[in-house]
Amino acid sequence: MAQETLKQILNQLETLELEELQQLHQTIQRYLAQKERTDKQAAFHQALIDAGLVKQIKRPSYDPIAERRLIQVEGKPVSETIIAERR
Repeated sequence: MAQETLKQILNQLETLELEELQQLHQTIQRYLAQKERTDKQAAFHQALIDAGLVKQIKRPSYDPIAERRLIQVEGKPVSETIIAERR
């Protein structure tokens, strides 16, 4: 299946103009660079797991942070309280 797709793409290259070929080249280069970074990162994570330095790799959450509301505090400002407690 992949070979057939590759053949179709190669055949379609003949119909592209020079500017389109350059755009395709740039897109492929960006894709390859991203793929290489991803592969290196995966190998690094696997090496960490294999060495026993970590048990699992957690992926960052991209969920939006809920809006935070300020609260009113009575008395001294919190920053003064923290400084006083450190002494």
